[in-house]
Amino acid sequence: MTEQEKRLAIHGGEKSVPSLGSSRPKVGVEEIMELLDLWPIGPERKRRIGDILAEEEADTLRPMAGPHLFRYYGPTESKVQQAEQAFAEAMGAQYVLGVNSCTSALIAALVACGVGPGDEVIVPGYTFFASASAAVVAKAIPVIAEVDESLTLDPDDLERKITKHTKAVIPVHMRGTGCDMDRVMAVAQKHGLRVIEDVAQACGASFQGKRLGTFGDCGCFSLDFYKIITSGEGGFITTDDERLYVRAQSYHDTAACWRPDRYARERMPGELFCGENYRMSELQGAVALAQVRRLDERLDRMRANQRRMLSGIERIAGLSFRKLPDPEGDAAVCVGLFCPDVETTKRVIPALQAEGIVAGGIYDATVRDWHIYTNWEHILERKTPTEEGCPYTCPYYKGDLPEYAADMCPRTLDLLSRSVHVAVSSDYTPEVCDRIAEGINKVMRVYLR
Repeated sequence: MTEQEKRLAIHGGEKSVPSLGSSRPKVGVEEIMELLDLWPIGPERKRRIGDILAEEEADTLRPMAGPHLFRYYGPTESKVQQAEQAFAEAMGAQYVLGVNSCTSALIAALVACGVGPGDEVIVPGYTFFASASAAVVAKAIPVIAEVDESLTLDPDDLERKITKHTKAVIPVHMRGTGCDMDRVMAVAQKHGLRVIEDVAQACGASFQGKRLGTFGDCGCFSLDFYKIITSGEGGFITTDDERLYVRAQSYHDTAACWRPDRYARERMPGELFCGENYRMSELQGAVALAQVRRLDERLDRMRANQRRMLSGIERIAGLSFRKLPDPEGDAAVCVGLFCPDVETTKRVIPALQAEGIVAGGIYDATVRDWHIYTNWEHILERKTPTEEGCPYTCPYYKGDLPEYAADMCPRTLDLLSRSVHVAVSSDYTPEVCDRIAEGINKVMRVYLR
């Protein structure tokens, strides 16, 4: 061995870099203080919190160790994983995957279920645009179906819209109310369709004692700020099928393959493929975990308030109520009413709002409502990001393209044009609920004479 070789550290020589020195955490006290700005904490209290954190750093004689905000590789159990486990227990699902939005959940679920070029996916005409958009992103053709008096997918029209190219259906549990899942599942099983439930607006609701999102192949949930529980942004996928879970995992994480042995060869056909990045962060996971723990308590209060409001509303001639396929399982985010005609509805909504009631319909929106298919010009006009026009021009699609038109779902438009939605909050007191019911009676007595 030469003298130069002996000097190498690998042979016992002195290290060139004996220490890299200390380093500050990537995320520390400054980030905590910025997060505090999201709450209405007064400057004095915020200063005191900052002092406590500074004392903590001083006691350890080093910068406070920061959190590991990426769900993988962390030194402690992931908050996203804890949230998934808590949600799985709450929903009664075998597998749960945290993602960054319900839109991502829908796309990943469709891909996991094998939906792609040449396929059709049936969606209701009353849902957030993302339900239909997800089908297009998955390279399938969306087919728009009617809703019934529950304002959810009409099982009869679902069956009418099925063709030999139909691969899946997305029943959407709108405004807290579940679809008639007995009938939807019967139609799907009869025709061999995949079922991807969109539970964005009905988290925790149930049908016949079974949680929504656990009937079909996959359930997709939203944790957007305006949903029943929230992590600001985020979502969950539920499934009882390990293969679908693994495929959704792959798609949600650029095919990083989070399997029992992520570096192993493919265990089953269709397990490995390229994907997107839909991961949920640890910040979202931590908030989601706390929110999941409070879900049932919040639902109990909302249901109690909805029942109280419904019991106080008079049965006035001309006024009808939204059909609830399972009243006990409803998420109770609103009380749905129908006026007898459009003109009455247009007069009732501002009158209710003037009474201090949070009420709305399709006539009081200041912007186009993306929940109504007539505003989905992206679909109706088959708009695509490139001139090739995929998936509408896909050679794998052998069917007749749907004839999209603003009047293609007349029953849906009639029901929505006469509907009035009265918001229900878990924070309403019994007195507030009674006053809302009386305010509804006061207005309806005038306009439904």
